[in-house]
Amino acid sequence: MSAIDIEKIRSETPGIQVSTHLLASGSALMPQCVVNAMIEYTQLEAQFGGYEAQAQQAEKLERVYSSVARHIGANTREIAIMENATVGWCHAFYALPLKRGARILTCEAEYAANYVAFLQRAKRDDLRIEVIPSDETGALDITALENTIDDDVGLIAITWIPTNGGLVNPAAEVGKIAQAHGVPYLLDACQAAGQMRIDVAELQCDFLSATGRKFLRGPRGTGFLYVKEKWLASLEPAMIDHFGAPWVARDKYELRDDARRFETWENSYALRAGLGAAIDYTDQIGIDLIAERISTLAEQTRSLLAEHPQITLHDLGTTKCGIVSFSINDTDPEAIIQHMAEERFVIGASQPSSTRIDAERRGLPTVLRIAPHYYNTEDDITQAVARLRSYGFA
Repeated sequence: MSAIDIEKIRSETPGIQVSTHLLASGSALMPQCVVNAMIEYTQLEAQFGGYEAQAQQAEKLERVYSSVARHIGANTREIAIMENATVGWCHAFYALPLKRGARILTCEAEYAANYVAFLQRAKRDDLRIEVIPSDETGALDITALENTIDDDVGLIAITWIPTNGGLVNPAAEVGKIAQAHGVPYLLDACQAAGQMRIDVAELQCDFLSATGRKFLRGPRGTGFLYVKEKWLASLEPAMIDHFGAPWVARDKYELRDDARRFETWENSYALRAGLGAAIDYTDQIGIDLIAERISTLAEQTRSLLAEHPQITLHDLGTTKCGIVSFSINDTDPEAIIQHMAEERFVIGASQPSSTRIDAERRGLPTVLRIAPHYYNTEDDITQAVARLRSYGFA
């Protein structure tokens, strides 16, 4: 497409009729084609049985791997389809052999799910966690990262776009450093997928995890893991079953030769069908058009919020993403979310515990989040900010 047909997109999004949904960073509204894909598959299971439906739809299900690979510039051998982004991330992280005393390098805005995994392996495997400081813009400091690289660095693992604001970390620059020093690089792209272009060759990451439910507009319970080809000959999952590692003799199993060694036998094929439809829908519109549209709406949101003296914006970074974080003086965030919901406006919040290091460094409260998507309109943003004012909060 040369431009996004907003009216067409909105007509294909049933949730538009229910609320003004401004929380793509949580779980975006699915287009009807995604809903249809899941319903149609579920109906096949009801009519013929689960195994039989899978057999009938084998070719379509296989194409989901192609859709994911196309979307991030990978090949299908490098893709595992997971239950969610965290499962994908953990599969990569816990499979990596890290020597005792090795350092894990991460960023100040690292997500809680990842950091507690760092803590567990640090305790269990005698590893060290080192948080790279941020630069003057709030992004991971590339110079500081370069200066701390040594032979004892076992892994660089960062969140590309944090959950608590507009920051976009310099993921590709991190990849160049990791590649130059031969350090494995695990990238959490949970908030990036669907709102900006992902090219794993440009990022130079070894592993990348993402979810379907956020900006990709897929169903909950879906995600994927990218594993760079070079790791497929050596990396053994922390947990296996007979799908990822067929039992070939009484005392022997053989790992699959592709990233599906991280998958297990049982999963929801209906959700997979929905994920594939969501990614295809995104690519038909065009990720660059989507990114531009999201950026425009997010900047409008920041501009309108900044007009009110009781509102403090908390976004960082030079080039900001589609997640707008803010707080309102002397107000309860949950009360604001509830009030907005009563007026059919969906916004959300991020607690300090979600990004504890960044929150403690900046003294952040629980921040409110508005994350518009390309199906939103400029009027949606204007009306949402007006609703905040109407409650006397701004």
